[in-house]
Amino acid sequence: MKLAQVRLLVADFPRCYRFYRDVLALKPQFEAEDGPYAKFTAADDGAAGIALQDRTQMSQVLGELAAEPTGYRSLVVLRIDELDRYCEEITGRGAVLVHGPAPMTDHMRVAHLKDPAGNLVELQEWLVQSG
Repeated sequence: MKLAQVRLLVADFPRCYRFYRDVLALKPQFEAEDGPYAKFTAADDGAAGIALQDRTQMSQVLGELAAEPTGYRSLVVLRIDELDRYCEEITGRGAVLVHGPAPMTDHMRVAHLKDPAGNLVELQEWLVQSG
């Protein structure tokens, strides 16, 4: 078994697509700003990625899908090598941090933001322990 992706169901597909492509600078598998589906990765290594799916289309496929959830129902986590620099870059492209960058544990610093659909995104920087 191999994890292919984590898929987020979104109501405003074009806005979320631009957020992951333009603000977070993830690479889309193919250009599909109008949806109804897109997959993003951080590298060209074929690793698992984040995918977006239009909520309306998925509700038609399943025959049901509740209204957009309230509160956080998912957390997308991206590992970042230089957290402070990356946070400066993405805030310059329109991201709004809701927390951090700040220590989370002795081994990790984090920052949090929301995508246009309200999904929580955590940016992690792992700290090297000396000795």
